[in-house]
Amino acid sequence: MLIRREVRNGLANPPVIVIFSIKGSKARWIIPSLAALRPSTVYRDPFRCIPFSRLTNSFLGRPSRSDPRIRQINLVQVEETHLRLLPSVKRNPNFGLEASSDDSALAKDHHTNFIVRNVPKANNEVDLFDEMRQRFLSFKKRIYLENLEHYQRLAEEQTPKFMVIACADSRVCPSNILGFQPGEAFMIRNVANLVPPLENGPSETNAALEFAVNTLEVENILVIGHSRCGGIETLMSMQEESNSSFIYKWIIKAKVARLRTRAAALDHSFDQQCRHCEKESINDSLLNLLTYPWIEDRVKKNQLSIHGGYYDFLNFTFEKWTLDINEDSSIDGGRYLVKDQAFWT
Repeated sequence: MLIRREVRNGLANPPVIVIFSIKGSKARWIIPSLAALRPSTVYRDPFRCIPFSRLTNSFLGRPSRSDPRIRQINLVQVEETHLRLLPSVKRNPNFGLEASSDDSALAKDHHTNFIVRNVPKANNEVDLFDEMRQRFLSFKKRIYLENLEHYQRLAEEQTPKFMVIACADSRVCPSNILGFQPGEAFMIRNVANLVPPLENGPSETNAALEFAVNTLEVENILVIGHSRCGGIETLMSMQEESNSSFIYKWIIKAKVARLRTRAAALDHSFDQQCRHCEKESINDSLLNLLTYPWIEDRVKKNQLSIHGGYYDFLNFTFEKWTLDINEDSSIDGGRYLVKDQAFWT
């Protein structure tokens, strides 16, 4: 398969024609990325924020011949074997790429090459997406449309004050618990709300941190742990022998918190040890944040504050504290004192 693209180097420069040769079996993975890129959304700065409204990977649909900016794009024959996993869908063998400026129209047209069979539902089957649709429409009517100017500003840029690292647990959504509104918190969630140290190498967590601190210039980083954390319970109960599972390789990054917990609460019950480790792990993540030079530098300049939070959903309480970073606050073991502790009940 050949894909012909025009890449403009500048307003005054003529377009450069680039020909890609792609095997058909890989086309379905590469085409969305190509369709999403347009000259107006490519910047020299890789971390420049681009409003979501200017990007799209909804690429299905035939090119609009009425749009003079649309160049001829070869139609691609997709292997039928890729769709054998979709027994209720038939596929039109041809599809094209559309580089339209009308994102909304393109988004609505992304499914036009599929023939969808609506399978009747059983009488007692709950349509979860219908409920989700009702929630979306309610949000649009009660919040979005009533605050249209605010959301239009958010569409152009985001300026959050917080970077939040929270657990992936479905019971502890920070936006619900702490009332974060769209645009207020740049957020990432992972198992057990861990922040690996710099020496552990790249991860989705430190990638998000780098973007939040260096590009968005957030003023606060908040690491939120919680009661009955399955990740911490796994950490405290796992054996020392080698384990190749993804969960083990991720959760073992908090082994320092486990060692400190066993030293401090060895005579306590397993549940009590887990509760202790949940908080110890938060503090360990706060210290790991300081292994990143661009975080430590901004903290020492008082441009960034590091906070811990613990949500106890058994008693519905929230505990908050701030790491005290100054020349006199360091204690043995490379640890720090905390300040501004608060307990919300």
